[in-house]
Amino acid sequence: MSHRVIFANGLSRHTSAPAVRASLDASAMRLKAISNNIANVNTPGYKRIEVNFESELRKALDPNVLKGAVTNAGHMEIGRPDLGSIQPEAYRPNDPTLPGQVNNVDIDMEMAKLAENQILFQAGVKFLAERSSVLRSAISGRGV
Repeated sequence: MSHRVIFANGLSRHTSAPAVRASLDASAMRLKAISNNIANVNTPGYKRIEVNFESELRKALDPNVLKGAVTNAGHMEIGRPDLGSIQPEAYRPNDPTLPGQVNNVDIDMEMAKLAENQILFQAGVKFLAERSSVLRSAISGRGV
């Protein structure tokens, strides 16, 4: 591994890049969940899938929550979670309503979530591409 890669990886850990990468993972998981929901819109009794990520990200970024230091591998993490430990989580919400009359999938809502997810994913990719370009320029000594 080159010094440039090590330097860039070290820098990126102390920027917003890990949060954006985790956000892209959440978008990919959310795309799968929405796709499953749309595919099963007419399946009787199907329960839609949602992805939880943004609320955990907000907790990790909240400056008003103290972060505890883990001094031993056997200790549990307390306080604000570390950005690197945040992972998207798929779950089936407890929703007794049947907006689709067959199950709890509302096709209009799923299509809106799909469009929103696509916009968030594209924004994350663009952000990471721009940050990578800035880092490459800084490492090589060229202007942006």
